[in-house]
Amino acid sequence: MGTTYHIRIKKEYAAAVIEDLQKMDAVELIKDSDDYLIPQWQQSLVKERMAAYDKDPGKATDFDTAMDDIEKEL
Repeated sequence: MGTTYHIRIKKEYAAAVIEDLQKMDAVELIKDSDDYLIPQWQQSLVKERMAAYDKDPGKATDFDTAMDDIEKEL
C-alpha cells in the first residue's frame, strides 16, 4: 500500500481533483477514526510541557543533545 497523507483542501477545484483521482481508483479517501486521534491525556501533557518551556526555556534540551544522550544509553 502507498503512503497516507492528511490534507486540508483549501480550494474548491482541489476537491474536484481529489474526487477525480478517487474515481480513477488512484486515491482512497479515509474517514477520520479513533486510530488517528491523539488521546486527551497526550494533548494535556504536551500543553503542560509547553507551559513549562514558556516559563523557563533554559531548562529545555536541544534535539541534538537529547539524541546524544539517548545514543549513550544504547
